Amino acid sequence: MKKVWWKEAVAYQIYPRSFMDSNGDGIGDIQGIISKLDYLQDLGVDVIWICPMYQSPNDDNGYDISDYQEIMSEFGTMADFDQLLHETHQRGMKLILDLVINHTSDEHQWFIESRSGKENPKRDWYIWRDGKDGKEPNNWESIFGGSAWEYDKETGQYFLHIFSKKQPDLNWENKEVRQSLYSMVNWWLDKGIDGFRVDAISHIKKEDGLEDMPNPKGLKYVSCFDKMMNVEGIHTFLEELKQETFSKYDIMTVGEANGVTVDDAEDVDQWVGEKHGKFNMVFQFEHLNLWDAEVKKELNIIELKDVLSRWQKGLEGKGWNALFIENHDKARVVSTWGNDKEYWRESATAFAAIYFLMQGTPFIYQGQEIGMTNVQFDSIDDYNDVSAKNMYRLERAEGVSHEQIMEVIWASGRDNSRTPMQWSTDLNAGFTTGSPWIKVNPNYKNINVEMQKTDENSILNFYKNMIQLKKKHEVFTYGTYDLLLEEDSQIYAYTRTLNQEKVLVIANLSVNPAKVKDINVKHHNMLLSNYDVKEQEAAFALRPYEARVYRI
Repeated sequence: MKKVWWKEAVAYQIYPRSFMDSNGDGIGDIQGIISKLDYLQDLGVDVIWICPMYQSPNDDNGYDISDYQEIMSEFGTMADFDQLLHETHQRGMKLILDLVINHTSDEHQWFIESRSGKENPKRDWYIWRDGKDGKEPNNWESIFGGSAWEYDKETGQYFLHIFSKKQPDLNWENKEVRQSLYSMVNWWLDKGIDGFRVDAISHIKKEDGLEDMPNPKGLKYVSCFDKMMNVEGIHTFLEELKQETFSKYDIMTVGEANGVTVDDAEDVDQWVGEKHGKFNMVFQFEHLNLWDAEVKKELNIIELKDVLSRWQKGLEGKGWNALFIENHDKARVVSTWGNDKEYWRESATAFAAIYFLMQGTPFIYQGQEIGMTNVQFDSIDDYNDVSAKNMYRLERAEGVSHEQIMEVIWASGRDNSRTPMQWSTDLNAGFTTGSPWIKVNPNYKNINVEMQKTDENSILNFYKNMIQLKKKHEVFTYGTYDLLLEEDSQIYAYTRTLNQEKVLVIANLSVNPAKVKDINVKHHNMLLSNYDVKEQEAAFALRPYEARVYRI
């Protein structure tokens, strides 16, 4: 397998609004990130991925861009960004940015011109249609709820927005749109950044005709994923994007590719194959159900093993995985898959070991490395996420109680991962000296970086040790993955093998003790654990959320 730097890297995702505030306005900023670069270097991070910092009216926290080549004033200036890039490179780390090219903000100059009149040269830069029978052009539902169409009174047509109504979709069928996007991408790459995580990229191609979705239940609007997610013909666009931009630079590219499945070998080869892939790797969401709004349900460990193992074996020798269990769109893993009460430290570290040591490039989301948890604010007014607020409004209109809706938001809302980073026991967790843009999780006095730095058994120090272990042993990067105990409903165990070197990663992902059968290990070969482990018998038991790594 070809060895390249991005396969050997450990990546860290920053949500800038919540990471670190340098000027006391309650909003994280670029200078705040710069102030924490030494922390990231000490953690063992090689690549920093920063969520959008571009100019934006912030309807969807920066994923609605009004100017791709300006920095949001709340975050700083382009001079601040240039300093961040320089300081990151000075420390031997790399910097990748979010690239949002499925849609813009409705305040982007392109859209302002597009909606100004049907004859405007940029009218076709977005997707406009006449209504049908006095209603929307079709019955598509936005991912954020409600219709995927918004009526424009001035021109008497509707524009398509598969996310927020302030995020109109670009028309990728228009060559001028594509060329303008490529020019912008190359502008950033010429500036010296090290790559992109490409947002919602599997949505850029819409099915021809924009036909109604089947609607046997007679719903007002119907989920339209099948019509605008990894649609046939998308690879023509992706290949052009790659050839016009990415292929000219030594960079790391990660596509957010909801709808891509490893079961279709030809399709996945087109996305991430060593020869034909448009990206180095993709974020797939089979194991996370990206847009599901639901109350907490028990983790099916056998199902989890099946999904992750299919991706591991499906890409073996063909492509590369992006490994993650948290991001800015998902609730905290220790509160969803794990147990954030009785076994907070143990479950946070067990899930860390299981995903991090597979084949692929591991991503850590800010706060994950200290076990940050979900939050429960009483009022919808304390939440900021546009999708949660839309859901609350629509559900209340249907008669669902406040309490029922809040249960869902507490369990799966995106703001669970967007509360400020918990640095210390100081006011507002050391994130800001001002009033934070969203409330800090009240548990910051018990969960923070400052306390965990000096605790050798902390989640933070477990991550540090795990990162160093991965970097020390090449088997954790390039070794093949093989699942063990496939039908065990508590234990996730697999081996990694490279030439003569073989390691075992094993964890009990449940709250009950689990007996280990048919696996023999020697105590002196243990490389990592999240419990104090005494000498054990050939057949041994794992305590709740116990994880171990052995050389075998």
